[in-house]
Amino acid sequence: MGIIQELLKGTPLPRVVKVRQKFKVTEITDIPAAMRQEFAKPDIADRIKPGMRIAVAVGSRGLDRLPELVRLTVQEIKQRGGEPFIVPAMGSHGGATAAGQAKVLANLGVTEESAGCPIISSMEVVEVGKIKNRLAVHMDKAAYEADGIVIINRVKPHTAYRGPCESGLAKMLSIGLGKQKGAETCHHFSFKHMAEHVFEMAQVKLACCKILFGIATVENAYDRISTLVAVPAEKIMEVDQQLLPEAKAKMPRILFDAVDVLIVDRIGKEISGDGMDPNITGRFPTPYASGGLDANKVVVLDLSKETNGNACGIGVADYTTRKLFNKVDFDYTYANLITNTTPGPARMPMMLADDREAIMAAVKTCNIADLSQVKLVRIQDTLHIGEIVISEALLAEAQANPDMEICGELMEMEFDEAGNLVG
Repeated sequence: MGIIQELLKGTPLPRVVKVRQKFKVTEITDIPAAMRQEFAKPDIADRIKPGMRIAVAVGSRGLDRLPELVRLTVQEIKQRGGEPFIVPAMGSHGGATAAGQAKVLANLGVTEESAGCPIISSMEVVEVGKIKNRLAVHMDKAAYEADGIVIINRVKPHTAYRGPCESGLAKMLSIGLGKQKGAETCHHFSFKHMAEHVFEMAQVKLACCKILFGIATVENAYDRISTLVAVPAEKIMEVDQQLLPEAKAKMPRILFDAVDVLIVDRIGKEISGDGMDPNITGRFPTPYASGGLDANKVVVLDLSKETNGNACGIGVADYTTRKLFNKVDFDYTYANLITNTTPGPARMPMMLADDREAIMAAVKTCNIADLSQVKLVRIQDTLHIGEIVISEALLAEAQANPDMEICGELMEMEFDEAGNLVG
């Protein structure tokens, strides 16, 4: 037995039970009808002229029904005589390479076949202006040279800063369509100044680039589309700000104020810019945003397949596993974080042999008197917290909460022969 196994020997792991968290939500189920309605608005439909080459900007996040949103947008543009093509609008993601960004789209289900139009992935940019502090503003060259640009994005709170526009249409304009160079420039003075940079850079692009309109969504607590709106270019900044409070109000949360241990099964860039959304976990990469759960120790077990080895966000965890480490593509991860000038999210937490050891280490070090009473929560990832797993010490609190439903009986935590958590 090694020294780590000796130190962890005898650490009690709690019995656990699955719990369903109930959130009051609305949802748009007929997305094609909603898209037809939005495209029929005069200030949207009239902007598409026959023969126009139109760039459709698509990002790197796992938006609800993203392939469908893209396909329907392409269809609506074609029906009005436009000639659409897709450009990846994701800053430095995908290892800051054209091939990598096309692969990110493919992993999200967006391909030339699924969309019905070409994908032009390039890292070439043009400088289109400067903001008041003289930072340059960059734009994807293919999009800039098109006859029009359409943006598709979800509006939600950002993971590292607070401002009038956070993650949404303005940010996709400023950072996503700026590619690596534009993202690097926008982050140049750190997240402390991101709110003003995003706002000002988006305004520059709206003034000098051929932005037609944006397709904005807001998702409910189960990550399903609850609001969908087509926004003409001149209203993008206004609507982006209007939708942000709605997005914040609709965000899900773990329905406990504080826990001793939070287990996250997987993280990934398609889940959140920080791998796991700190608005859920409470683990923020910068001091310019706050909120979420108060967790004494956080364990991350694995990377998602779709993240392509980008482990951005692992640095805010306390413990992880060798299987996660073996999947990390450091070039992809570091390219992303050198661009945004924040190395912390790439720092490696304490790395244990397997899931069992990582969870035992978190329990042993969670700073409570009686480890058998550990308050533990396990989630699949921060996009899926409708169902969570809780420890026995949280059961009474869950039973007293009308928004929590106990699903099943208490059982021991199970691991396979490789030490991986089962179920």
